[in-house]
Amino acid sequence: MPGKPDYPGGGEGRRVPTKPNKWSPASGQLDTARTRDRLVEGPMAEDTQEPLAGAGALREALRALLPPTKEELALELGENVERSVVQLLQEAAELFCGGRRSECLQASEAILDYSWERLNTGPWRDVHKDWRRVYAFGCLLKAVCLCEEPGDTTAVAAALKVCDMGLLMGAAILGDILIKVAAILQAHLRSGKRPGTGPAQEPPSMKKARYDPVSVPDMMSERTVPRLHCPSLEHFRKYFLVPGRPVILEGVADQWPCMKRWSLEYIQEIAGCRTVPVEVGSRYTDEEWSQTLMTVNEFISRHIRSEPKDVGYLAQHQLFDQIPELRQDISIPDYCCLGDGAEEEITINAWFGPQGTVSPLHQDPQQNFLVQESEALYPHETHLLHNTSQVDVENPDLDKFPRFAEAPSLSCILSPGEILFIPLQYWHYVRALDLSFSVSFWWS
Repeated sequence: MPGKPDYPGGGEGRRVPTKPNKWSPASGQLDTARTRDRLVEGPMAEDTQEPLAGAGALREALRALLPPTKEELALELGENVERSVVQLLQEAAELFCGGRRSECLQASEAILDYSWERLNTGPWRDVHKDWRRVYAFGCLLKAVCLCEEPGDTTAVAAALKVCDMGLLMGAAILGDILIKVAAILQAHLRSGKRPGTGPAQEPPSMKKARYDPVSVPDMMSERTVPRLHCPSLEHFRKYFLVPGRPVILEGVADQWPCMKRWSLEYIQEIAGCRTVPVEVGSRYTDEEWSQTLMTVNEFISRHIRSEPKDVGYLAQHQLFDQIPELRQDISIPDYCCLGDGAEEEITINAWFGPQGTVSPLHQDPQQNFLVQESEALYPHETHLLHNTSQVDVENPDLDKFPRFAEAPSLSCILSPGEILFIPLQYWHYVRALDLSFSVSFWWS
């Protein structure tokens, strides 16, 4: 979401408490006396020591997926990565292909330690992609090595979390191999005994839109967003895309599989053991706002099924790239073909959270199709330096921003299956009136 810290899964410049690295490029030496796991932190919802069914089959599946030789396992890296780091990657690949998995695990830890520091130095946008690839390579080796020991779900869950960290923080390597490894690990976790996700109870519904009129702020608007049922591409282009007018498209997503399949149980079944970034705080402009990592099961248990002190939600995360199985439940709207970019350039983000979360007044850098349960749009006639406005829409300071009372506005409430078109750089504010799972498509 534009305006938030420039960092996937954390604020810009977020730091992890550091201990001495197990390896440094200055010495090029691996210190096997120190071992730690930075990536598998905190309690895991899948933490159980029960033997995993088909552990041997799991190892065979992973071995078949990875290149068999160190030459095929090598990465092509530029000059941004020190020669000593490249050498460490080569040594780790040789250890892996030679079956020396314990030593390879230690080497992967060294790779992760050093590349993690590089990922956390300066703004995220300045991190060179090669360092993200180095990090992903370390995650790949560590995840596979963790599964080499006699199988239990703790080891596999830890390996899956490492894969997710590689997908969240790294870059694609070896034909998106981390996605494939994660899919294998997830399938094996689901085939075994799935840990309980809390006491049995009636789950919150994600199917029916409802709202308390008292909770909907007065938007000072008498205008509503127009609605159309499956307009033609030309009609949408001429009357809404070109002039930059919002519109709600009805009937476009009615046949998407997600409209029938998605429930809390389904999300937990498909993605419960996956690690995702969760935002804590009702809105990202609040001082107490923060981000943390947890599994989807933990998120649902803490922030959906219970009433925690702090609101938590998954926002603007490319969940469908991380978990392709969920991507099969949605479709890219045909209207995106009217843009200049290719289909693979469309950014698909997920939003999942409880009632009451707010996206402050902001604008997006691309055209946006959004399936959401509450929207209010405010075009702004003044130039702002950032994508997020200083105005609190629900409690505006009219002494400081006197022209806000005169700003024209549109408002609407979206029900499941409806798609809201938000034009490029159109100021908008969002409040979730109920538990919801939304999908946004950014396209140019």
